[in-house]
Amino acid sequence: MSRKVPKRILLKLSGEALLGGVDYGIDPEVINRIAGELRDVRELGVQVAVVIGGGNIFRGAGLAQAGMDRVTGDNMGMLATVINSLALQDALEKLGVHARVMSAIRINDVCEDYIRRRAIRHLEKSRVVILAAGTGNPFFTTDTAASLRAIEINADLLLKATKVNGVFSADPKKVPDAEHYPTLTYDQVLDKRLGVMDATAVVMCRDNDLPLRVFNVHNKGDLLRIVNGEDVGTLVTRVTDPGAEA
Repeated sequence: MSRKVPKRILLKLSGEALLGGVDYGIDPEVINRIAGELRDVRELGVQVAVVIGGGNIFRGAGLAQAGMDRVTGDNMGMLATVINSLALQDALEKLGVHARVMSAIRINDVCEDYIRRRAIRHLEKSRVVILAAGTGNPFFTTDTAASLRAIEINADLLLKATKVNGVFSADPKKVPDAEHYPTLTYDQVLDKRLGVMDATAVVMCRDNDLPLRVFNVHNKGDLLRIVNGEDVGTLVTRVTDPGAEA
């Protein structure tokens, strides 16, 4: 079913999405492709914000399990997201797209501080805003940061980029006959423990009625198709058929 093109979106990318064919860090081919798709979306007149994880460089939660202080690990993870954000900014600017990195922790020599009104102003001027360092607090994931920032900037849609084609009843790479869900409610995601995003992020989307669409970042063109209103991946909303309320 075709739907209206959103005015403003927030894309949540995992750090692992940037790995591509490399074992660590950033695959230039992948980040350049993502930058190109963001440029195409922006050229439709859609305002674009991005939140990136840092798992391709450092995972604080993983090292905390191995004995590192959790707060220290999470702070290191926040810095990893800044590295990824700067890389995406560079890839966008090489394509002629104006972009700004805004960090939740103060790191003024390399990017701006996150200030909500300034972020919205950048979006209104058609700049891609890359929101780094999560929420700026330990113990909160970048998924939660994505939900929070999407709500703060009044995004029409939160997009979660994953490695599979939406939400399934189990990992489709391990369970080939896992059921694909074209639509879900927030409560179904929570009740079924589907692992779309962490529970805090899903609850924030539910409580603020923020639509969430989950899609495969490795399918070239899917981002543009979603923005153009096509049913790609899985849509999570308050009701299973949001068109039924129209």
